[in-house]
Amino acid sequence: MAEVVRLAERAPERHIFRRVLPYLRPHRAILTGTLLVVLGCAMCAAALPPLVGRAADAIVAHDRGAVTVTVLVLAAVVAAQIALARWSELLLMRAGERVIRDLRDQAVHRLAHAPLRFLEAHRTGDLLRRTTGEVTALAQFVRRDLPNLVVVSATLLLTSVTLVVYSWLLTLVLAVVFVPPSLLAIRVFQRGAEEAFGGQAAAETTVAATLTETLTARELLQTSGALPTWLGRVRRENRAVVAAARRTARVEANLELVSLIEGAALATLLGLGSWLAADGRLSIGAVVVFILASRTLFEGLDDGSQLIGELQLARTGLARLLDLLESPGARAVTGRSTASDLPPHGELRVEGASFSYLDGTSVLRGVDLSFPAGARAAVVGVTGSGKTTLGKMLAGLYQPDSGRVTYCGTDLRDLSGAALSRVVALVPQEVHIVTGTVADNLALVPGAPGRAEIAAAVDRLGLRAWADGLPDGLDTGVGVRGERLSAGERQLVGLARAALVDPAVLVLDEATADIDPVTAGWAERALGELCAERTLIVIAHRPATVESLPRTIRVADGTITEGNTSPCPYPTASSGSSSIRSPRV
Repeated sequence: MAEVVRLAERAPERHIFRRVLPYLRPHRAILTGTLLVVLGCAMCAAALPPLVGRAADAIVAHDRGAVTVTVLVLAAVVAAQIALARWSELLLMRAGERVIRDLRDQAVHRLAHAPLRFLEAHRTGDLLRRTTGEVTALAQFVRRDLPNLVVVSATLLLTSVTLVVYSWLLTLVLAVVFVPPSLLAIRVFQRGAEEAFGGQAAAETTVAATLTETLTARELLQTSGALPTWLGRVRRENRAVVAAARRTARVEANLELVSLIEGAALATLLGLGSWLAADGRLSIGAVVVFILASRTLFEGLDDGSQLIGELQLARTGLARLLDLLESPGARAVTGRSTASDLPPHGELRVEGASFSYLDGTSVLRGVDLSFPAGARAAVVGVTGSGKTTLGKMLAGLYQPDSGRVTYCGTDLRDLSGAALSRVVALVPQEVHIVTGTVADNLALVPGAPGRAEIAAAVDRLGLRAWADGLPDGLDTGVGVRGERLSAGERQLVGLARAALVDPAVLVLDEATADIDPVTAGWAERALGELCAERTLIVIAHRPATVESLPRTIRVADGTITEGNTSPCPYPTASSGSSSIRSPRV
């Protein structure tokens, strides 16, 4: 079986910022400008203690002129700091929002183009969490915490430089008294942070996925009597989330020790600074500068310690998002061949193709099939035999583990998405409908057809009377997931989409099965027009359908056998139909 890469529940956070750099490069101009403004704000903050110290020395020297000038400069610096702080906050939010917007777009694009097997290998709730929940959390971090974190970091750096300049001795004492125990507390936090925060994110993802399944399977749970058992599972997962949150809180509590260490360090600095000033080895102003700068340093560390937890949450979410963006399993095969490279009619061929489920169970083995232009065939087999899998493989949705599927000698894997849809179109038994109008749903094909093209396709299939019979015609709302359309009407939408795509090969998963007789009549007439001049492959569930097609392909135990039945009632390539144009491939 071809390897299907699965995303990690707890995505690795190593080198997280190095990994995110490629996503920052398109925004380097605004990021550079923002950094310069942040540095200006930090320089103003770092300049305040030296100015206060200069004023203290001027007061001691009874120099009124120096006091006046220093106060005026101090007021100007404070005003500049306020203005730059606001400016830097706005710039940081703007730059961060741009980066997050691109990350969100890339995540959605990756999932939209990911191979079907990759999507089937993951719970829907997990993928939704990575593309919505994690991005939303990152956006909140950018708006609320990132500006403070960047300004605090820059202020800490420049304040540390100020301390060294004014007294290397006091700086050394501060480093000895404060730095080792603080680093130890932070180290203890970091040691448990990745597992705690990652575990909390994984537990929350599990709950989100289970809730998603609860909504989709609500009818089954209610009618089968399994609801109490299922709710017990939900409660257990909720308890796991609470336990993970408590573990995270215990890890964060280690950062509170830093406040006690700060108090001890400040008392030591005040005593030693006073002794040095009394001994004449340090001016009063220098002591004032050092105490104020140390206080600024400690406040910055306090603010930073509060933000570290938020930063760790952001790191965890970013790691999970990057795990999706960087996953080779989520990368769609980008074909180079286009529709113009291929003839409008041709042979669809399967050569030695095999396919297995994700658990390794073999579904198809060594399949060799050929469908000449205009062929008509039914694919039959018991439930679970692999006939739907074969249909998806013929349509290029599944890539075989070995062998290949070709159209006119070109591997379907080498076709771009638009070219593939022009070659083979699959109309499933359950046609997917999106919220909007009937016309909106018909337009979900390559090329974004206009209203005139949609109306022409409806007319060609003989569905004008059906469309006019809808409450608002093609502008009729379909409701959530197409609830306002019957099963048969959803099938008509699928057939009309296929007409708009105009493929060379049409694969139908018994499009007229289990629908009311009136709508089935519309569908049969639409099929008569749609199937003209193109290859038709029907995954058949009803004996009548099998008997109506000239060729039968049986799927059993992963192998293929063939037979012939009676002629097909749908138009063939030789009989044609002037009411439908030749396929555009």
